[in-house]
Amino acid sequence: MNEQSRGIHIRDISKSFGAFKALDHVSLEVPQGTLLALLGPSGSGKTTLLRIIAGLEWPDAGTIEEDGTNITDRHARQREVGFVFQHYALFRHMSVFENIAFGLRVRAVPQREIVARVNELLHLVRLEGLGQRKPSQLSGGQRQRVALARAIAIRPKILLLDEPFGALDAKVRVELRQWLRRLHDEIGMTSIFVTHDQEEAFELADEVVVMNHGKIEQRGTPDEVFDQPATPFVMDFLGNVNLFHGRVEKGQAFWHGIPIAYPDYPHAEAKAARVYLRPHELELVRGTKSASIENKEQSGQEQSLSAHVLRITRNGAITRISCRPHDSESELHVDLPAEAARSLALETGENVLITPRNVRVFLPDPEYVI
Repeated sequence: MNEQSRGIHIRDISKSFGAFKALDHVSLEVPQGTLLALLGPSGSGKTTLLRIIAGLEWPDAGTIEEDGTNITDRHARQREVGFVFQHYALFRHMSVFENIAFGLRVRAVPQREIVARVNELLHLVRLEGLGQRKPSQLSGGQRQRVALARAIAIRPKILLLDEPFGALDAKVRVELRQWLRRLHDEIGMTSIFVTHDQEEAFELADEVVVMNHGKIEQRGTPDEVFDQPATPFVMDFLGNVNLFHGRVEKGQAFWHGIPIAYPDYPHAEAKAARVYLRPHELELVRGTKSASIENKEQSGQEQSLSAHVLRITRNGAITRISCRPHDSESELHVDLPAEAARSLALETGENVLITPRNVRVFLPDPEYVI
C-alpha cells in the first residue's frame, strides 16, 4: 500500500441538520499514527465530524477513506474504529473485566484470547486487580481508563475520543492527559479527539485543527497555530487577547497612535484594521504620560503607551494588571509573572508605560493577514 494512502482521508464532507449546516465541505487528512485534536467552540462541527468518521452519523456529501479504502457507507460495526464518549458509557451491571471484554465477545473471540487481552489491557491502563469491580466502585478517572481500554480492546486502526476528560475535575484531567499521551506513544494508534479546551489540545496533540461554523479555520502544530494564527477567529479563540480597532497605511499599522511595522499594506489609502495583543506579550514599567500621538506617529520608532492601573488580580503564578490608556475608555490587560508583579509593587491609579513585544494585525481583506 502507498504510504501516503495510510491513515484517514476526509474529502469534502458536508452535513446539515434541518436548516443548520454542521459541516460545510470539510476536507482533512490524518496520517497514520498521528494524535490530532479537533478544537473549537460548541456548534463548530467537531463532534459531528468525529461521529461521521465513526459511522455514527451519515454525511450529506463527501467521502471518508481509511488506508485508501472508501468506508463512507459502512456501518460503525464494520469500521475498525474505537470510540470513547465523554460520560464513559460503561455498562453499569457489568464488571470492569466484562466491560473491556464486550467488543471481543461480540466478535466471538475465543475465551482464552479474551482473558489474555483483557488482562493485558488492565495492566496497560494501570487497573490491575480491579477487574471484578463494577463501574460504580471506581473513580471518574478510573472509569475513563476502562472506557479507553474497552475502545482499544478490539485493536482498532483509529481511536476517536469525544471530550474524553470533560466530566472530570481539573487535577484528574491533567493526570489523564499525560497518561493518554504516553499510551498513544506506546501503542502508535491513529487518534482523533474533540475538545474545546486549548490547553488540552496543545498538551496532547501532534497537530491541532481549529474549527468554526462547520469549517476548518486553521491546521498546524500547537506552536504554529498559537504563534501564527491564520484568522481573527483563531487569534481570539486561543486564549485571552486585547483587541483594538486601528488603521493601516503606508506600511504601518497604528494602535492608539503608536506606529507598528506592517509591510503587507504599503498603500497610501488608510484602511481599518484590528490589532490584537496577547496580555503576556506586553511589557509594563512605571512611567508618566508619554509623547503626544502626533509625535508618536511622526517618529516611526517603537513607542510605549501611557496608561494608569485600574486593577491588579493575582491568579496563581500570573498577575494580571488591568490598565486604561490615557487617550481611551477601553481596558488593556497585561499578564506578568507573579514575582515580577510583586517587584513592581504597583498600586491602583499609578501611571505605567506599556510596550508591545508582539502585535498581530488583521484586515477585512484576507489577502492582508499576518
